[in-house]
Amino acid sequence: MIQPLAYIHPEAKIAQNVVVEPFAIIHKDVEIAEGTWIGSHAVINEGARIGRNCKIYPGAVISSTPQDLKFKNEYTRTIIGDNTTIREYATISRGTEEHWKTEIGAGCLIMAYAHVAHDCRIGDNCLVINNVQMAGHVHMGDWAIIGGSSSVHQWVKIGAHAMISGGSLVRKDVPPFTKAAREPLSYTGINSIGLRRRGFDNHQINQIQEIYRYIYMRGLNNSEALTRIELELPPSDERDEIVNFIRSSERGIMKGPSSGAERE
Repeated sequence: MIQPLAYIHPEAKIAQNVVVEPFAIIHKDVEIAEGTWIGSHAVINEGARIGRNCKIYPGAVISSTPQDLKFKNEYTRTIIGDNTTIREYATISRGTEEHWKTEIGAGCLIMAYAHVAHDCRIGDNCLVINNVQMAGHVHMGDWAIIGGSSSVHQWVKIGAHAMISGGSLVRKDVPPFTKAAREPLSYTGINSIGLRRRGFDNHQINQIQEIYRYIYMRGLNNSEALTRIELELPPSDERDEIVNFIRSSERGIMKGPSSGAERE
């Protein structure tokens, strides 16, 4: 159902059962799949590809021109997966020639006033809480959570199932399965509650804890810790994910706890 007071460019491709509320604006070269709802005063710009059963709340701006001085109006896109919700006044920029697209996965919730900059890649089932400000090229793994009013530096990587406390300044990479808080941002344990909610068993959680004891509790540098983890701990998907994440980090990972005491 498309309200008569909405503006939809004739070249936009809108599925028949999409709801577009009054005063929403949908520009050309936009595709919106079945079951999606577009609220009043939302603006969907060129290059947007919005999946099934999404909800775009009033005032949200999707696929806006990147806030990047290097952008030369090249053709880029914004991809939003199925069942994702974008709340009021959130802004999402399309990509640049660096990656050609900004991507938000399926089942995500981007809350009010959040900003997702150009070329960001957000995985499935992620939470970006109110007023989070993400610079360009941030990569966020599946099931990760960024607390409200946090700021994320460009090119930072946030691992799957990580949880970052509200009000954080995220300047370094945050490894998978961890909790991060304090200033400067530090390791405060693993996200054990979140992992249990998602079906990780005690054996998996205990192994993840032991891996991070090598990294943060034993006075080893990262190279030494990763070598010993591979030699001394049994292989698993979680072990390999952590090791590969840290080895591939270009910005370096967040610091360890200042107290030396692991927190749950």
